[in-house]
Amino acid sequence: MTDALLSIRGLTKAYPGVVANSDVSFDILPGEVHALLGENGAGKSTMVKMIYGLVSPDSGEMTLRGQPYAPSEPQAARAAGVAMVFQHFSLFDALNVAENIALGMAEPPKMGELAARIKEVSEQYGLPLDPWRIVGDLSAGERQRVEIIRCLLQNPKLLIMDEPTSVLTPQEVEILFKTLRKLKAEGTSILYISHKLEEIRALCDEATILRLGKKVATCTPRDTTAREMAELMVGAELHVPSRETRAPGPVKLALRDLSVASPGQFGTSLKGITLEVRAGEVLGLAGVAGNGQDELLGALSGELRSDNPMVVFNGEEIGAAGPAERRRKGLLTAPEERLGHAAAPDMSLTENAALTGAQRKGIERNGFLDWARARAFAQEIITRFDVRTPGTENAARSLSGGNLQKFVIGREVMQAPEVLVVNQPTWGVDAAAAAVIRQALLDLAAGGTALIVISQDLDELMEVSDIFAALNEGRLSDIRPAQGLTVDEIGLMMGGSGDMEVADV
Repeated sequence: MTDALLSIRGLTKAYPGVVANSDVSFDILPGEVHALLGENGAGKSTMVKMIYGLVSPDSGEMTLRGQPYAPSEPQAARAAGVAMVFQHFSLFDALNVAENIALGMAEPPKMGELAARIKEVSEQYGLPLDPWRIVGDLSAGERQRVEIIRCLLQNPKLLIMDEPTSVLTPQEVEILFKTLRKLKAEGTSILYISHKLEEIRALCDEATILRLGKKVATCTPRDTTAREMAELMVGAELHVPSRETRAPGPVKLALRDLSVASPGQFGTSLKGITLEVRAGEVLGLAGVAGNGQDELLGALSGELRSDNPMVVFNGEEIGAAGPAERRRKGLLTAPEERLGHAAAPDMSLTENAALTGAQRKGIERNGFLDWARARAFAQEIITRFDVRTPGTENAARSLSGGNLQKFVIGREVMQAPEVLVVNQPTWGVDAAAAAVIRQALLDLAAGGTALIVISQDLDELMEVSDIFAALNEGRLSDIRPAQGLTVDEIGLMMGGSGDMEVADV
């Protein structure tokens, strides 16, 4: 189209063993919010990397404002008016806001001038920032503001946003959407990637849908249901998780006034957390990133230990037990960070399966590993959870984020835990895969497993939870029945405005 801001024609990019994008064409108009949708491994990340100059296409061409556009690096893309806010923030905790923003500029002005500009632009777009605050002290939502303001200082014509609401409260999402609509009204185009399809319907004008590297459809989100978009993404009818009505059994896990210091300078210590989870019960824990979720999972996994009787499993005090002993007893965990914490990047899927499944799956015998059993376990995970990979001997880092997430969650689910604690179980996962994971969690609960599901996806928590609470600054809100809670009530709980159980540490 001659009036397109960015026109993409026939872009193709292949890697050894996989074609990431195949002959993809679409246009982004001036002042348009354009969604790029697809299941995990559909080619979204490769597409935006080509637009932003991180990789070069094998064939095809792009034009920006009618001129040939082929950025060799991100700096060239930024110079042409293309900016990107990544899903994973690239910020230094020990530096202040202005210093972090200066690092992303080719020729930063004097710090005083830059600070004044940051303050001006952040207030202009409804995202106020103190340029002198240390980034390590900021909430996840404030850190995202730093990334957005860093982009806006470049006066971009096209802003790419990758999963921008994954770390925000509902109230913060509304603020962000107000900012994006203001940018749209000023003529800025936005390429928006998200698995939250109701957000796509509320915000986006047009959607391009990829499947297995190819463009398969376009649609107008406001005229298309979330389910219809999900089914276009996966090319099949979407499975809707179902749950059984059940009476909870005996208490499987109890925390008694749990207080644990964070091991990191910018972490959040846990302060007087008390809760109980029963057999067959799902406790949903909401909270903006950085409010103690990682520390809570560490305290439950045994990575952060305490000699005090604050963690009780099946009536036994296990506060001093390490991860291996807790796993042997039946308390399993799946952390948020897939690569490096939940999985060893350079180890094969077989080796990663053995890392946590050695005891419960009979892989370890008399001090030796049975690699045939380990491979069989890895293959079982791949098959049941539809992990897209050439085979069990591929390294964990070779998988897309969503496929590695399916592998990590599947590995724990298939060990039949008595208690399972998962942090962000469907983070970065497409709608169909998310439905599979949520159904697996509900099936565990139906079989008598007690679950704690920590998530920033409120729709997910409402779908799977029986009881609900929120973490804020290391403190736990009152635990309430999930049924009947409104999004506004949940948002207030996440922000610390609800009734909180507070203990001085």
